[in-house]
Amino acid sequence: MTIRVMIVDDEAVARSRLRRLLAAHSDVTIVAEAADGRSALDAIIAHRPDLVFLDVRMPELDGFEVLAELSPHELPAIVFVTAFSDHAPKAFDVGALDYLLKPYDPERLAQTLTRVRERRRDGGTEESKHLVAAIETLTREQRALRSALGARTAPAVATPGDTERLQERILVTRRGHGVFVTLADVDYVESAGNYIKLHVGSDSHRLRVRLTDMEQRLDPMRFARIHRTVIVNITRIAEIQPWFSGDAIVMLTNGTKLRLSRHYRSAIEAMFGLAPHE
Repeated sequence: MTIRVMIVDDEAVARSRLRRLLAAHSDVTIVAEAADGRSALDAIIAHRPDLVFLDVRMPELDGFEVLAELSPHELPAIVFVTAFSDHAPKAFDVGALDYLLKPYDPERLAQTLTRVRERRRDGGTEESKHLVAAIETLTREQRALRSALGARTAPAVATPGDTERLQERILVTRRGHGVFVTLADVDYVESAGNYIKLHVGSDSHRLRVRLTDMEQRLDPMRFARIHRTVIVNITRIAEIQPWFSGDAIVMLTNGTKLRLSRHYRSAIEAMFGLAPHE
């Protein structure tokens, strides 16, 4: 029985090596390739492969986000591929069939294909059921979050007495000149080593200050930490999408996607009148 395979990786060299290794297996046919998450999503829907070797870190959408976008009936068997072993627990949390590290080992790949063949002979396994269940759960949570977020009005406004001590503007350097940025216009603040980046629309400004210190200057009724490295302007949040392992994805009004860590998720959802996440 032929296994229809799709390769998804943003590195051409990695795609080429996997293609050569798969060529040694006569029952494998490569039906499509993709170099980014958005293209991968379209190709999975168009080609309906039996098996996808899916890179974790990619432009547009990462591997986990690709899965979150698919409906249960569109899900193929998934083997995550990456150079980083730290994603392995999450890969198996969402029911991936296997997890391969780069550079690929031919014997390890052969073991993975054996699992695929056994699964197809069995007509389905617990892994596939787990994956479908995970996506169905995410879909239900996403509908609930969208409904609650859509009913949310503007965030509460702090009283004048509370805001007097907060900065309204901050001085940044642009092409050698000092210019002021109104903090209310900042979409989000991101830690970058010993610096932070203020993201304002299509612009970004780098400052030598710690994220924790910057947090003290920001209006807590407008800004909230969503990750240890990110503070977001909550008036810019358009959508909160459930993800895996308790995390979520925050979609801003300009289309930017940011990770909402499970450690901060309950606090953020409470700001929007949502029940704490369990």
